[in-house]
Amino acid sequence: MIIELLLLPLLAGLAVAAVAGPMGAFVVWRRMAFFGDTLAHGALLGAAFGLAFGLALYPAVVLCCLVLALTLVALQQQQIIASDTLLGIVAHTTLALGVIAISLLPSVQVDLFGFLFGDLLAVSGRDIVWLWSGALVILLLTVLNWRRLLSITVNEELARVEGINVAATRTLLMLMLALLIAGAIRTVGVLLITSLLIIPAASARRLSRTPAQMAMLASLLGAFAVIGGLALSWFADTPVGPSIVVAAASIFVLSLLAPRAA
Repeated sequence: MIIELLLLPLLAGLAVAAVAGPMGAFVVWRRMAFFGDTLAHGALLGAAFGLAFGLALYPAVVLCCLVLALTLVALQQQQIIASDTLLGIVAHTTLALGVIAISLLPSVQVDLFGFLFGDLLAVSGRDIVWLWSGALVILLLTVLNWRRLLSITVNEELARVEGINVAATRTLLMLMLALLIAGAIRTVGVLLITSLLIIPAASARRLSRTPAQMAMLASLLGAFAVIGGLALSWFADTPVGPSIVVAAASIFVLSLLAPRAA
C-alpha cells in the first residue's frame, strides 16, 4: 500500500535528483546559487501564466524559465548594474508578480503553498513523463558538452584559447538549469529548489576527487535526500518539500564528519 502511494512521488523526486547532481555541481563551482534562486522565483510567474491562459503547467513554467534565463544572460552582458543586484531585483520582482497574478485568478483554485514549497505527493503519471523526459534531455546535453562546460568553469579565457564558444556554452548551462528548475517546482517548490541544487553538491564536494565523481555523487546523495524526505513526511506527517531539504541538510552534516577526499 505504501509503495503504491509513494511510487510516483519517488520517481518524480529521483528524476529531479538525477539532474540536480551535475547541475548543482556547476552551480557550486561557478557560485551561481543566486542565479538559480532567481529562476526558481520566476517559475511561479510561469505557473500563473499557464493557469491564466489554460496552458499545461509544466510547458508554461519551462517557457517562462527559459525566457527569464536568456533575459538574465543578456542583461548581465550589458553590465548596466552589478550582477548580484540585478538578480536580487529580478528574483523578488518575479516572485511578487507571480503571487499577485495567482491571487487575481478567482476562477482557478490554486494551492499557493504547493507552488512555494512543493507538492510531490500530488504528481501524476503525466508529470512523471514530463520530468523524466526533461531529465534525460539535460543529462544527455551535460554528457555531450561536459568538457566544454568544465572548461569554461575552470577558466573562461583558457577555454576561448582552446576554441570553445564561451558565450554559447554558458547560455546552454543557464538553459539546462532553467529546465531543471521548471520541473522541480512540483517537488520542493520555488522557495526550496536552490537548496536541492546546492546541498547535495556541497556534500559531494568533500567526498570526491574529480569533477565527474562529484557530479555523480551529488545525484546519489540527492536521491538519498528524496527517499529520506519522503520517509520523514510519511511517518511524521510533515510537508514533503521541506522534509527533503532537511534530509539533504542532514546528509551534509554527516559529510562534514567524514575525512575530506584527497
